Amino acid sequence: MIRESQAAVIAGVAVDTRHWIGGERVASTETFTDTSPIDGSVLGEIARGTAMEAAAAVAAAKAAFPGWAATSRAERARILHAIADGVEKRLEDLAIVETCDSGALLRSHRRGVMPRVAHNFRFFADWLLRLEHEDFETRGHTNHVSWDPAGPSVLITPWNAPLMLATWKVAPALAAGNTVVLKPAEWSPLTASLLADIAAEAGLPAGVLNVVQGYGAEIGDALTSHPDVRRISFTGSVPTAQRIAESAAANLTPLSLELGGKSPLLVFADADLDLAVDLAVEQYDNAGQVCLAATRILVEESVAEEFTRRFVSKASALKQGDPRDEATDIGPTIHSRQLEKIDGFVQRALAAGARTVIGGHRDGQYYAPTLLTGVAQDSEIVQEEVFGPVLTLQTFTTEDEAVRLANGTRFGLAATVATGDPERAERVTSQLVAGTVWVNCFFVRDLQAPFGGSRLSGVGREGGTWSFDFYCDLKNTVTAPKGWTNHG
Repeated sequence: MIRESQAAVIAGVAVDTRHWIGGERVASTETFTDTSPIDGSVLGEIARGTAMEAAAAVAAAKAAFPGWAATSRAERARILHAIADGVEKRLEDLAIVETCDSGALLRSHRRGVMPRVAHNFRFFADWLLRLEHEDFETRGHTNHVSWDPAGPSVLITPWNAPLMLATWKVAPALAAGNTVVLKPAEWSPLTASLLADIAAEAGLPAGVLNVVQGYGAEIGDALTSHPDVRRISFTGSVPTAQRIAESAAANLTPLSLELGGKSPLLVFADADLDLAVDLAVEQYDNAGQVCLAATRILVEESVAEEFTRRFVSKASALKQGDPRDEATDIGPTIHSRQLEKIDGFVQRALAAGARTVIGGHRDGQYYAPTLLTGVAQDSEIVQEEVFGPVLTLQTFTTEDEAVRLANGTRFGLAATVATGDPERAERVTSQLVAGTVWVNCFFVRDLQAPFGGSRLSGVGREGGTWSFDFYCDLKNTVTAPKGWTNHG
């Protein structure tokens, strides 16, 4: 039984606010307050982890590792499918809790995000069973490649799509045979706690998945510097990633880092303008709190005026408000600190000469969808990640200029191209610095494809076999020809 002081109750759903370590709920001496971005209401007091809880979680993961690593692929896959079943069974609970905790749209959680959470587990369970490399010969010797579980893995996840991005890491790590310590973002920790319950009910052995909550500055280094941790996967900001890399360096712990973005949307004059406008307005999804968002709109000069007119018409029709309302298109910014950050970017841009086409202001916890023009390529608003519903519009006259502007930041996470010319699409995409490029579409993601960023947008790739390559130690076993020789 959860005591009232140990639970957050959201729309009738009780969420245990303690850590989950070694198959048990563990309290901390201190807590931190989790509030809803929708109305500022207090959702719960969350166990505030320290180095002590971090050490306990890593110890639990280390103790559970030999048994889980020795578990057959078929059994691991079965348990992952059982977790997916549990997610689907509690889909409505997960959707409402995450909406209240993060401010993202309830309709999106019901129809897309939470089904994707279940899919994350099913995909990697199935991929595990087909994971193989064909044997090959070297001068008659047989080479056999295998994927050996690496060990306890620390997964540090962001606040903008909490459960989907967490399970994007948890599922392949567990499938690979690793044990996990999951540290969710302090602004949206609740669905990670529900995941621990679901995993336990699915039969995941104690200690295989651990969830510790708290501030990164207080618990993060204890996790990432621990000598028993063999993999670290992080999604978040570049400065935090740099600190994690420094922390992990002493143990040479392998890292997977999915970091910031400042992605471009290139709109050529031969593009379907209605499609291009749809793609541009889609960048306001989740109140602009999406790492992949194409926040830099680059439009060929000859169609820029018409593009802008159609964009303003469509963007102005978006409804901003309570994310629990099915009619809402854009919800609130997750936290007042993030809201201040967004507004600071906009106000500094305006002071530097940018012009507001739409938006440019806040209303309580909501930031209006914003489009700025008159921005220089070297300006802060073009070069730095805002992580809010703020887009910039620049024009170009040639294909070469479009590519130069697109590649003209420190980032390289994604890019989107709108054109009616297949040959142009091939030329341009081949020159773009990005981990993912979409042509006449956006946010089409398949888990069997590699995902990650270039430049300061990240290190490594995840998805399909690339995930197993990261979470495992690859081994090549070479066997001599003519069988075995018995020397007696």
